[in-house]
Amino acid sequence: MTTFLCLIGYGRLRPYLTIVIGLLFLHNSSHGQMRVEAGVTVGPSNILGDLGGRYGRGMTFVKDNNIEMTRIMSGAYVSFAPTPHLVFRAAVNVGRLEGADSIIAAKGGHELTRMERNLHFRSPLAEAFLAAEVYPTVWLEGNPTETIRKIRPYFLIGMGLFRFNPQAQYTDINGASTWVDLQPLRTEGQGMAAFPDRKEYKLTQINVPYGIGLRYFFSESFYLGMEIVNRITFTDYIDDVSNTYIPDHHFYDHFGTSSFEAELAAKMANHSNLTIRANTRSGFQGNELRGDNKENDSYYSMNLRIGIRLRGIQPSGSPRRFVRYKRRTGQTRCPHVVIW
Repeated sequence: MTTFLCLIGYGRLRPYLTIVIGLLFLHNSSHGQMRVEAGVTVGPSNILGDLGGRYGRGMTFVKDNNIEMTRIMSGAYVSFAPTPHLVFRAAVNVGRLEGADSIIAAKGGHELTRMERNLHFRSPLAEAFLAAEVYPTVWLEGNPTETIRKIRPYFLIGMGLFRFNPQAQYTDINGASTWVDLQPLRTEGQGMAAFPDRKEYKLTQINVPYGIGLRYFFSESFYLGMEIVNRITFTDYIDDVSNTYIPDHHFYDHFGTSSFEAELAAKMANHSNLTIRANTRSGFQGNELRGDNKENDSYYSMNLRIGIRLRGIQPSGSPRRFVRYKRRTGQTRCPHVVIW
């Protein structure tokens, strides 16, 4: 309960909480039958962050989307439908996010600066969220309880948590490469005494999923769906890039003058001197721009949904019962009721 109250007090989340809580009270739970559903999702996902992008100035949303960095996200969910108009979903998903400046197609514009930055990352991703799905066209249907061969569009909004861990590839003097975690290296001075305004970022963060979708019912107990879900986040460090470069001596001051960790941090923070391109500069210097801290990172997925209806549950105030669905060809089905 303490955690919940803290979230409500979190000012940036109040608009989203208001929408979600409003949807929770949209339905009348004293009528109808609660349907329980379960399913799986799978589809491509991508990050909209600081790395990569396309020609020209860096832009937000899909303009700078790199198809080459698309990876698969998969998951499972359980839904509860108190009315045909409203479904509450609890979902878990896993995947991976990636980005790289090296894949930018150069056309001689502002994108050259990002190419010379030459940073890259990958991050495993795990998330869990609660969302409300609203089906506006159900109000136009003559009999909302019948679903067979119906297409139902919906929009959703929710709240969740996600876990990430940005990594980049380190190559030693012998040419051997390994992936290293970036957050502990404080590549932009996060958590260092010299940069009190740059707090160390957490690897578990809040997100706000929202999107649109369609479901098609092949029967009253089986459906397929497609949806696009974007996640608003409150961090700019999913790709470990947000602010400016810092001079190398800060890594040695923080980790120790002769420590390997300081040397590793300095190398992972600045790859610009490794760019292989004619007339490249010698490398970015401390206090030059490394990322754009005006926009937080976000990520999205395009999901194929495969779901089944497990059973129906009568609302409180009625005898406790489950409704089992039976297929009856050519007629509106009547549920077979088992009373406990």
